[in-house]
Amino acid sequence: MVDDNELERLRNITAPTPDAEAKARALAAAMQAFDEQEKIFAAAQGSAGGLRLTERVQKLWREIMQKKLIATPAIAGLVALPIAGYATLQMLREAPPQIGGDEKITETLADKPATNGQATNVPATNAPATKVPATLKPVAEADKQKKDTDSESRGLNEVLVAPAQPPKSEAEKAGGLVRQDALQRTEPAPAPTVSGQLSLDGGAAAPADVARGGPVPGTAAESKLMAQPSTLPADQLLPQEENRDRVEDFKTNPVHAALEDPVSTFSIDVDTASYSFVRRSLKEGYLPQADTVRVEEMINYFPYDWKGPDAASTPFNSTVSVMPTPWNEHTKLMHVAIKGFDVKATEQPKANLVFLIDVSGSMNEQDKLPLLQSAFRLLVSKLKPDDTVSIVTYAGDAGTVLMPTKVAEKGKILSAIDHLQPGGSTAGEAGIREAYKLAQQSFVKDGVNRVMLATDGDFNVGQTDDDDLKRLIEQERKTGVFLSVFGFGRGNLNDQMMQTIAQNGNGTAAYIDTLAEAEKVLVEDASSTLFTIAKDVKIQVEFNPNRVSEYRLIGYETRALNREDFNNDRVDAGDIGSGHSVTAIYEITPKGSGGEQIDPLRYGQATVNNGGVANADEYAFVKIRYKLPDEDTSKLITTPVTSANEVQSFDQAGTDQRFSVAVAAFGQKLRDEDATAKFGYDKIMEIATAARGADPFGYRSEFLSLVRLASALGGNR
Repeated sequence: MVDDNELERLRNITAPTPDAEAKARALAAAMQAFDEQEKIFAAAQGSAGGLRLTERVQKLWREIMQKKLIATPAIAGLVALPIAGYATLQMLREAPPQIGGDEKITETLADKPATNGQATNVPATNAPATKVPATLKPVAEADKQKKDTDSESRGLNEVLVAPAQPPKSEAEKAGGLVRQDALQRTEPAPAPTVSGQLSLDGGAAAPADVARGGPVPGTAAESKLMAQPSTLPADQLLPQEENRDRVEDFKTNPVHAALEDPVSTFSIDVDTASYSFVRRSLKEGYLPQADTVRVEEMINYFPYDWKGPDAASTPFNSTVSVMPTPWNEHTKLMHVAIKGFDVKATEQPKANLVFLIDVSGSMNEQDKLPLLQSAFRLLVSKLKPDDTVSIVTYAGDAGTVLMPTKVAEKGKILSAIDHLQPGGSTAGEAGIREAYKLAQQSFVKDGVNRVMLATDGDFNVGQTDDDDLKRLIEQERKTGVFLSVFGFGRGNLNDQMMQTIAQNGNGTAAYIDTLAEAEKVLVEDASSTLFTIAKDVKIQVEFNPNRVSEYRLIGYETRALNREDFNNDRVDAGDIGSGHSVTAIYEITPKGSGGEQIDPLRYGQATVNNGGVANADEYAFVKIRYKLPDEDTSKLITTPVTSANEVQSFDQAGTDQRFSVAVAAFGQKLRDEDATAKFGYDKIMEIATAARGADPFGYRSEFLSLVRLASALGGNR
């Protein structure tokens, strides 16, 4: 060490006078060094260690302090660990843990990685702990270090809880084939803010308990584990799965003034896909998107006991009735019911069916290809031995899995169905062309020749544009081979494409979400699905301005036709199958009722006085055009609507009429239309319950449960 006297002596020494010769030599040496290096190095910031005596002191003191700081916690740790271990051993000996006792253990999600499951409807099951995703490992490791550091002060009061498996949907319970993660395809849910709950023996808490943050009475977790609210860090939130369903946008039919626009024209629609889609949405816990609700498809989902034709020479019969509107005291409902002739099983023609099955990678889900396979097995069991089945698949390229085979060789057909495997992109156009080719090879004259397309609707190879597919289907339709479409799955469903090609293929579009629905479409309604009794069926209604001020058609927005299309046999329209029931409902405003929504014209108002001409007392005149399956010229059926078709009260209407009106009100309510804005779900439930009638398959009972679900989800609005 240098003492103060030495430093004082050095401070008082007088600095020598600079030598001019020495300065010159130093400058010359510096210039020479500069020329040799040809560059100047940047001087390092700060002072170099060891240049001064004070620096030596500071360096020595710094090294001593660093070693002290490092050694202290290390020594403390070596001393504390044995003591803590001994203390813990003694505590366990004196008070062993009481499994199943009244202790309360809390746990949070702060130190756990986020999972993709939802907090609602978690069943009481034991499940293995979820692994931390690779993208979250750094966060999880940092949280673990923090947890280890804090554990000395807060104790061992946290437990890891394994996330419970998502519940099985109703569809999976019925058929065992709906994908287990169906609830993860619902509307995106917020990140869970309540930790999972387990009893000390590992049992999971009840579903409502997790959602509310409190225990369910009577469960094992009631007094053993209380959930503590916590918030997941933003960097641990997993990305939500994108929903790529394609649905056609459309606007609700407007109100028309009968004086200005007295004629309404549309094509019938016997599809049922919308009802199945709505049902799945409600059972998964959210209200359906408005454009997925097509009211006419919901009404026509149900079988009705309308009066049918007496002979096969007339393919269908129409019944028109007028009744008060339950949701508007100023209007009436004009109910048009059509019933197709029911072909007996012994009289059904031979069937030549081509199963066109999508086996692309997007079908690799439990509610898609596996459900599809089970559905087509049901259909094969319904066919007659002399019917023919072919199978074409498409995924990247189209391929023939089964050449035309008689149903008598049922084992061969079922084996081909069972061995289908998903994979690849979706070459839908190539598959359709191959299917039509096979259908032509085994064409049955005067029989049923139909391609049955089963897909999630994802066409991404070939002609993917809906208009291109429409033209392709129209060309093949002229050969006598029709096409029906069956949709499967969610998240990738192309409903818009399905509707387009089914309408132009003289077929139907159905959405199959459960095995029970597959049985309804392909077994119970097989005759309607396969055997067409009339094609290009159009309806045109002319309203009498002397009796009707305004009208609006409920549903059929996507089936509207121009007025001149009604008499044009080149314009395609919907088909009716054997035994099909078709319903159309107009809401009309009688003249002078006070319920008009459109102001009368001020100038040039035409007169409706017809000077005693006949038909002045009619509400409307209903015309229906259709073609027989093997004909190209349409035929006409007409029905005048008079007071003789009217009932004085809604309760006097038939059971089926009242139930169909309840379904119409429900569909409008789901679409949040103005007409039913003040008509509650409780009123719909009241009408449907009173008009449930005979319900052998439980369809109407299921409808009542859907109304209750919608009421709960919609706040009984």
